[in-house]
Amino acid sequence: MGKKALLLLSGGIDSPVSGYLMQKLGLEIIALHFSNEPFTDNGPEIKSKKLFEHLHFKKFIVMNISDILGNVAKKCKREYYFIIMKRIMLRKACEVAKAEGCDFIITGDNLAQVSSQTLENMKVISSASNIEILRPLLTYDKKEIIKIAMTIGTYDISNGPEVCDVLGPRSPATRSKLEKIEKEESRLEF
Repeated sequence: MGKKALLLLSGGIDSPVSGYLMQKLGLEIIALHFSNEPFTDNGPEIKSKKLFEHLHFKKFIVMNISDILGNVAKKCKREYYFIIMKRIMLRKACEVAKAEGCDFIITGDNLAQVSSQTLENMKVISSASNIEILRPLLTYDKKEIIKIAMTIGTYDISNGPEVCDVLGPRSPATRSKLEKIEKEESRLEF
């Protein structure tokens, strides 16, 4: 392939598997981790750095977006938090991808695994990106993803509590419309 891609590396189980699969196809991988300190500790960043090193990706970048996410939690309807969060991450990822000369953005998205990963919500989220998004795990079930993670040695590094939902609602929206999300985003200053 000979192209570069920016992997959104969370420290969880899915995203390193996505990066691994795309690297196997010949993409050069730059990993971007979004930090949410001080709402969380630096555990996710430490895990992401270990995953980056284990998988021998080219570069590791950390971006703290806690101020923006704090505002989303305060100013927007709670049920849309995860959708808006992912749209913000994609916008930031596009900036980094362009600066790094990346052709693609890679995510660990898995269809309907969580609220932001329903078809309706993925369409709304994707509209925030002007770079092609690759989702190699889109149709995998969790057991398949875990099996790959165990095979490639990332499972033990990734396994543990998920903290990306620390500001999120108990009952997130599973269906959204772009107009509603854009209205909520208008309450924010980017």
